[in-house]
Amino acid sequence: MLQIFSVTKMIDFLKHAKVISIFSMFLVIASLTSLGVKGINWGLDFTGGTVVELEFSKPVDLLELRAQYETDAASGAVVQNFGSSRDVLIRLPVLEDLKSEVQVAAVMDGAQTIDAGVIQKRVEFVGPQVGKELAEQGGLAVIVALICILIYVSFRFEWRLAMGSVAALAHDVIVTLGIFSILQLEFDLTVLAGLLTVVGYSLNDTIVVYDRIRENFLKMRKGGPNEVVNTSITQTMSRTIITTGTTLVVVIALFLKGGSMIHGFATALLCGIFVGTYSSIYVASYLAIKLGICREHMMPVEIEKEGADQPSMMP
Repeated sequence: MLQIFSVTKMIDFLKHAKVISIFSMFLVIASLTSLGVKGINWGLDFTGGTVVELEFSKPVDLLELRAQYETDAASGAVVQNFGSSRDVLIRLPVLEDLKSEVQVAAVMDGAQTIDAGVIQKRVEFVGPQVGKELAEQGGLAVIVALICILIYVSFRFEWRLAMGSVAALAHDVIVTLGIFSILQLEFDLTVLAGLLTVVGYSLNDTIVVYDRIRENFLKMRKGGPNEVVNTSITQTMSRTIITTGTTLVVVIALFLKGGSMIHGFATALLCGIFVGTYSSIYVASYLAIKLGICREHMMPVEIEKEGADQPSMMP
């Protein structure tokens, strides 16, 4: 399999690095802007409230359905399609003076007014305090993971490579969050798990490239940093194609057939795989070059033995 995808001729990946890096900067700025303006569509896991999933016998008009929920019991209901025009997801906020059972009953009454054959597929409730704690712990989990990765990479690689890998990780997380913000996709605990998986996947891809870069800096006596990096990426390309390809097969299957419960997880992985693969080249490696990485930085430090500066006692 490795021989099938082997690449023998060096590919000049860095030829278009400047253009792609500008595109990456645009993605990051657009993501940060969307996160600041539109924010994230937090799921029930983080906001608290009640979610009711309904299946109608025919396609339903959301405007007509929303009109049925202009009552005190269903106040603040968010109505949206969920998979198909017959499946509807209704999110209800926590109301202090109403129990969730009363809210669900009001939702069913409004739905049955439009379609008597409507089916209630699931009901979920999360208290507001639990949602707040989950949000805090989820954010803390991402921060701790990034800090641990920063410490690990700093010890393993020269600081210019470490800076490149950390920048690539930040790029992948911000762009993935930006996609969820721009499209207003629901962000729940499964998406958070997907985001942490993306961090690990992207780091692994970057570490493989960096190991080969460090090795080739010591092996290749001729050639500048650009040639060393291009050669290293070319040599790891077969591994990248096989790893990315097999991962995509599984993730696409989960995305298409995995069901609504893990749809967000699969979406986060799909975004992260594409973004993380190219960031290993055009963010991590290119930034290391811009920071001035060269062969001298890869050379092992010579430790002077004690007494080496003293004259020899041998005759």
